[in-house]
Amino acid sequence: QVQLVESGGGLVQAGGSLRLSCEASGLTFSNYYMAWFRQALGKEREFVAQINWSGGLTSYGNSVKGRFTISRDNAKKTVALQMNSLKPEDTAVYYCAVDLRTVLAGTPRYWGQGTQVTVSS
Repeated sequence: QVQLVESGGGLVQAGGSLRLSCEASGLTFSNYYMAWFRQALGKEREFVAQINWSGGLTSYGNSVKGRFTISRDNAKKTVALQMNSLKPEDTAVYYCAVDLRTVLAGTPRYWGQGTQVTVSS
């Protein structure tokens, strides 16, 4: 049974930083693409970032490029999202997701429960 557990969300002022983490279990972690998505209240889900199995290839949504960094630790089965220069429009529930293929090809198979990030102005 695949489980993804996010942590690290919270309330931060605009311009500040947060680091999200997602711990995976029940899968061969190093085989999977890992990704972060977010969904703001009343809006569609948005792709944030993806990292391939080795960590050598990353992709970012246009709204977070240059501010967010995704990384992974295959030994610890974790993926992190370092979020800098946060803006109020980054406020959303952030979800960790995994799949054997790039998440850009379709909806990821497995999802975490989400963690709330709130950026105050």
